[in-house]
Amino acid sequence: MALVRVGLAQLNPVVGDLDGNVSRVLDLLGEAERSGCDVVAFPELVVTGYPPEDLLLKPAFVRDNQEALAEIAAASRLCAAVIGFVDGSGSALYNAVAVCAEGKVHGVYHKRRLPNYAVFDEQRYFEPGIEPLSLFDIRGTLVGTTICEDAWWPGGPIHELAEGGAELIINVNASPYHRGKVAQREQMLAERAAESGCPIAYVNMVGGQDELVFDGASIVVDPSGRVVARGPQYQESLVVVDIDVPDGRPVVQTLPSIWVSDRVENDEISIRPPAAPMVPLLDDAAEVFGALVLGVHDYVFKNGFSDVVLGLSGGVDSSLVAAIAVEALGPSRVHGVLMPSRFSSEHSVTDAQQLAANLGIEYRIIPIEPAHQAFLEMLEPSFAGMAPDTTEENIQARVRGTILMALSNKFGWLVLTTSNKSESAVGYATLYGDSAGGFAVIKDVPKTLVYELCRYLNDSRGCEIIPGHVLTKPPSAELRPNQRDDQSLPPYELLDPILEQYVEQDKTAGELIEMGFDAELVRRITRLVDINEYKRRQFPPGVRITTKAFGKDRRLPITNRYRG
Repeated sequence: MALVRVGLAQLNPVVGDLDGNVSRVLDLLGEAERSGCDVVAFPELVVTGYPPEDLLLKPAFVRDNQEALAEIAAASRLCAAVIGFVDGSGSALYNAVAVCAEGKVHGVYHKRRLPNYAVFDEQRYFEPGIEPLSLFDIRGTLVGTTICEDAWWPGGPIHELAEGGAELIINVNASPYHRGKVAQREQMLAERAAESGCPIAYVNMVGGQDELVFDGASIVVDPSGRVVARGPQYQESLVVVDIDVPDGRPVVQTLPSIWVSDRVENDEISIRPPAAPMVPLLDDAAEVFGALVLGVHDYVFKNGFSDVVLGLSGGVDSSLVAAIAVEALGPSRVHGVLMPSRFSSEHSVTDAQQLAANLGIEYRIIPIEPAHQAFLEMLEPSFAGMAPDTTEENIQARVRGTILMALSNKFGWLVLTTSNKSESAVGYATLYGDSAGGFAVIKDVPKTLVYELCRYLNDSRGCEIIPGHVLTKPPSAELRPNQRDDQSLPPYELLDPILEQYVEQDKTAGELIEMGFDAELVRRITRLVDINEYKRRQFPPGVRITTKAFGKDRRLPITNRYRG
């Protein structure tokens, strides 16, 4: 039985920042060398960042990425490095990994299974690999390399490599987070390892990229399917693991192997004690909260912003968004704006002030009454003889959006919107009002989960971050006297399960009724979801935490008469 020291480099690359990504790869490659690793694996497309999308249509970008790989290969030494990059040229591009050591590229593997569902669009850009499989002889161990989706199907490349003599499989990934994804991945890898009888080292990317969050949680699974090592979630990390490679496993058909390098004793390497880290997984609420925090942090800083601004209404949504922003950026970079109207209750202002004090953030009060009254007077001749309705209500939301955008323009702050998934699903978020901004933090968070996350935050911190009154008062937009959400919408406890089935599970209205949901309520809610598609197309991006977010995940036509 051989012992192989493997490094899993959970890296947070930036899409398009080839120089920066190379620099970070070289830093971790050096750390792996110093840790005595025989091989270190980096995430899928680590050179370009993931997903590079239509940057791949630029030939110069592809060439630059290949030059970046050559720079990494030239800097490699005794520790073999498995590096994700884009291979090929023109219309024949490949999602690839290169195995580098001792100053050169020893071989390249092309991803065979290209996902083309949910947020994945790889068949738009890449060709599947068709070359015969081969193994890499790294310090006397035969190593097979695969990429992300290759592992999700039985009988695929992992099975073929194991039957051909692989003693260790390295699978590199850019696997985006959604609720339940970590357990799903670990179950899948346990099945692949048990089928192949071969240990699998799985490295995953970390970081936020637009609406996607990559959560890390890299693991090693032994041949029985047992998880023997796990890295942290949401953190860059070099996870160093000593893997026992079993002898005497049956080989059906020997694959050709590419010699990389022998085991070499080197006094420059400071060998750490054998490592088998096992970081426990976060629970559900902590995991979702961590994804939202990382998504905000990386969207803000990767896009060159320093500070954010948001409206503080004293409600639960803006309270959660403010708390997430403080966790992601620190209180000095978060600015709150209280914008009371003639309909704002006294407790809305005091709740917002208490929240700001709890979070330690700067806030200002800008009443909207002068602008609201001016709009009403301007429009009075056009509206003569007509009763007030949602038109006048939405003017208030749009005044608030204008104020926040003005502050953004003047100070360079990014506006964070505060609408949740339940509201945007049924059109309860005002277009050009609640939707005005640069990043929608809780865009994919149902209202019932908003409350759960607030309670989690208070419980985990051991103190009241979100004021208790915010969590107990009836939710209200406060755009008319004594308004409550449940005057326009069903209770969120009834609404959210319908939305989950209709939006995330693609059930039709008829199927929902057959499942036992109230027929009249189903017809009303599904119609609201359908007719508000045009609004959602104009909303800013936000963090994806469910299996189907509004955006890349769900691409329904705006002009659409199918009702099911």
